[in-house]
Amino acid sequence: MLGPAGISGLIQEALAKGDLPITQGIQSLTGTVTVNGQPAKVGMPVKVGDRVATGAKSSAVVLVGKDAYLLRDNSTIVLEESKALPGLLGEVAVLTGKVLSVLEKRLRDQRVQYRVPNATIGIRGTGFYVELYPERTYFCLCYGEAAIDGKGMSEPKIVKTTHHESPLWLDDRGGSMKVEAGPFMNHTDDELIMLEKLTGREPPFVAMGLTGKY
Repeated sequence: MLGPAGISGLIQEALAKGDLPITQGIQSLTGTVTVNGQPAKVGMPVKVGDRVATGAKSSAVVLVGKDAYLLRDNSTIVLEESKALPGLLGEVAVLTGKVLSVLEKRLRDQRVQYRVPNATIGIRGTGFYVELYPERTYFCLCYGEAAIDGKGMSEPKIVKTTHHESPLWLDDRGGSMKVEAGPFMNHTDDELIMLEKLTGREPPFVAMGLTGKY
């Protein structure tokens, strides 16, 4: 069974040869993956309003519009419609697991909220990784800009990065959110390059010669 690294390699190879059709929905999967509770297969559509989940020893690569996601094992996301702009993505709820995402740059009034159990993260267009733990959340803004808000914060914390400079722990066990420095872990530049390539983009760190220099 292929893990996420194997999936990334296969997709990269197919993209390089030009024989992978870029269609919406499930791009690849291993193990048990569902869309709205139904067993998923490669090519199954995924749209705003849908719920995607992976089981144990499972993973999936998903393309929705110009956004792409890599879900690792035991992960669940819900793509929620914008209340102000019907038909557009308004919020991504990460309910469980570990998810790497690349989002298309949006206008300010179209900013997407990324919701994890203990925080909301405002995103315009960037690449980032979240990993949920029972009492805290790991968040790495791989590149771009994000606004982190949580319990007891007087104002959102703005984070800007070029290449994984500021991985963070989001911890509200004391009754208010603490945003603390964390390690770089559990995601790779190759995975980001693969996801961005599905959308027709390239991460900005590639042109800077920073690939693999964590």
